[in-house]
Amino acid sequence: MNLAAATNESLAEASNVLIYSSMAVYTLAFFAHIAEWVFGSRSKVGRTAAALSTPSAGASAAPAVKAQAGGTAVLERPEVITRSAAGTRDVPDGPGAAGGTFKGDLYGRIAVSLTVVAFLVEAGGVITRALSVQRAPWANMYEFSITFSTVAVGSYLVLLALKKNVRWIGLPLVTTVLLDLGIAVTTLYTDSDQLVPALHSYWLWIHVSTAILCGAVFYLGAVGTILYLFRDSYENKLASGGTPGKFASSVMERLPSASSLDKFAYRINAAVFPLWTFTIIAGAIWAGDAWGRYWGWDPKEVWSFITWVAYAAYLHARATAGWKGRKAAYLALVAFACWLFNYYGVNIFVSGLHSYAGV
Repeated sequence: MNLAAATNESLAEASNVLIYSSMAVYTLAFFAHIAEWVFGSRSKVGRTAAALSTPSAGASAAPAVKAQAGGTAVLERPEVITRSAAGTRDVPDGPGAAGGTFKGDLYGRIAVSLTVVAFLVEAGGVITRALSVQRAPWANMYEFSITFSTVAVGSYLVLLALKKNVRWIGLPLVTTVLLDLGIAVTTLYTDSDQLVPALHSYWLWIHVSTAILCGAVFYLGAVGTILYLFRDSYENKLASGGTPGKFASSVMERLPSASSLDKFAYRINAAVFPLWTFTIIAGAIWAGDAWGRYWGWDPKEVWSFITWVAYAAYLHARATAGWKGRKAAYLALVAFACWLFNYYGVNIFVSGLHSYAGV
């Protein structure tokens, strides 16, 4: 018995070491992502993207671009074309954080490689934590947080592996992961312990794992939505003849167009919404097994439902012509804010049957 306890304690310590080690590697990835943006801002391709995104008076067609050996020459600046849906434009995507330069791309590849290493180390920390307690590693907020950030990074890497144009997410993602892990190891940390009786169920694996996956993917959609709002404001300023500052131009001109970011956020949220619906249903079934009722208006249940309604309203608004663009984006951010409050606010500040924060 003492040997088993010592082994579990050693595994818990190993988990802590791995989590701190992953933070160190994520920090290196953070600086590599910054280097990608910095060196990319000096690129000729970056300046070309600015020209492609800048309207000119009297232009009547899309930009004429002629391929040449060793580069691309912009012959004519485009007019911002308004489609049938209000607020959309025919603006090309930017060249990405690397700006198309060799040095910028090199730092970008280093950043992605470091992110992969950090993800593997952090995943090792989560698995080791599970082995130390011999259960699913998400019975309190510390365990939920380290698993959440692992799944968020894993989702990002899967999109990269599928050849999706999402490397622009890298810097905000790694920044958020470092913040999440910093809060986890300082404020939310809880020693390894056994489950409260209500959590002794296989539904823990089903319900909480899907909740973590939904939150991680909703987060990626929220990043896309926030950047859409910035890029849309940038395009509006160009369309109205304004001149954005150098820093804004350096960043915004390399992002995907507002239309691309808007579609990305919508597709991400629409794809994961059915899984969030299943999460609530699975939680209700688990509540029936644990407490003898499927729904009791517990604060966690209420805010899970509010989050569901908010995302349902967003998806419905997207199907309504008057709610496309910025209005729908604001609603998407409200929905994600509901998810965040459901996680942090309800667990820490509200007492209920789901009070498993451990802080």
